[in-house]
Amino acid sequence: MNQLKLSFFTKKHCPLCDKAHKILEELQQEIPFQLEEIDIYTDDALIERYGLMIPVIAMDDEVIEYGQINKEQVRKRLLILSK
Repeated sequence: MNQLKLSFFTKKHCPLCDKAHKILEELQQEIPFQLEEIDIYTDDALIERYGLMIPVIAMDDEVIEYGQINKEQVRKRLLILSK
């Protein structure tokens, strides 16, 4: 089984991002994965790409979930990807 690596695109002072981060931490207890947190304000291209979508959870440039993060949807995707 490969170690999953997720990218979490976020920004400061973002309540949705805080909520999504908590969900990801909870899911890490069930399904092991690495989490790379990326502030979109470190790169203009990221602001352009994800500015209206954040928070964004992605793996290998594929967006898994964004905006209002649904824990069950993310869990299902991670279970599939972890096989």
